[in-house]
Amino acid sequence: MSDNTIQISSNEMEETLLNLFLKYNFSNEKAQLLASTYTESTLYGVFSHGINRVPLFIEYIENGSVKVDKEAEKVASFGSIERWDGHQGPGIINATKCTDRAIELAKEHGMGLVALRNNNHWMRGGSYARQAADAGCISILFTNTQPNMPPWGGKDSRTGNNPFVVSIPRKAGHVILDMAISQFAFGKINDYKLRGKKLPFPGGWDENDELSNDPERITLKERGLPIGYWKGSALSIILDMLATLLSAGDSTFRISQRPFETAVSQVFLCIYPGIFGDQDLQERLINEIIDYTHNVEPMHPEDRTYFPGERSSQTRVKYEKEGIPVSSKVWDKVMELVS
Repeated sequence: MSDNTIQISSNEMEETLLNLFLKYNFSNEKAQLLASTYTESTLYGVFSHGINRVPLFIEYIENGSVKVDKEAEKVASFGSIERWDGHQGPGIINATKCTDRAIELAKEHGMGLVALRNNNHWMRGGSYARQAADAGCISILFTNTQPNMPPWGGKDSRTGNNPFVVSIPRKAGHVILDMAISQFAFGKINDYKLRGKKLPFPGGWDENDELSNDPERITLKERGLPIGYWKGSALSIILDMLATLLSAGDSTFRISQRPFETAVSQVFLCIYPGIFGDQDLQERLINEIIDYTHNVEPMHPEDRTYFPGERSSQTRVKYEKEGIPVSSKVWDKVMELVS
């Protein structure tokens, strides 16, 4: 633990956040959902969309971008596909509700898709992937964002780092991919900035149009580097198109016209593999792939390979046992908001 962090238990964090959200007029049920989700994200090591993001969430409530009393509702139904409107309610609450509905549709039809417009930031997409996996469903989830990456070959940001999330249920631990289409999520870049550290690899362009690993310089103009260079740029555009078309919501272009990132479009697709009736085969096939990727000589003796979600699960076990190393600056801000 460094000098600028303090150790906080998950119970203390969740209780503190519950009191904070109650102060901002959330019902007890919604305040509990928010508190547990932010705490869980932090336990998994995603500070950027966990405790570190709480002060910004409160700022968005205060400036009216997040509407405490609004909640997602269905506006159109097409069998196993539905459109919902989030009415700019809290992103976590709306995304949890839409994931639940996609699960219900999947268990009724085999597949279920909920396309949500006018939502706020859902924070950590892996929360909803795990929610689906816990219910026995495969999930494919994605969202658009404000522009924070240049389209390949361009100078200014016109595309979002549109997180893409996939989960596969597994008895020995779910497989969960949760990734931004930028090399580093901007929350992660800000996390490095908060800790005064450089990124391990270039993460965006600086003010001189040079690739940089300096979070201070990258955030000056917020121009992230897409994964796979031009391939990530193309994937970002496609995900924005799909989220916008399926939800009849706002694109990254429309989101860019506002002073704050709000009214994003999101997709929640769930598949219920239980319909095949061969769960033992499914488990065996997934474990075969995992064993094959684990069973490889590492490039460096201290390295090993992981399947998506494996390291974050290990992080959770560690933090539950030892406590969570939270930035003292962030925790002081949260306590100030509570008081």
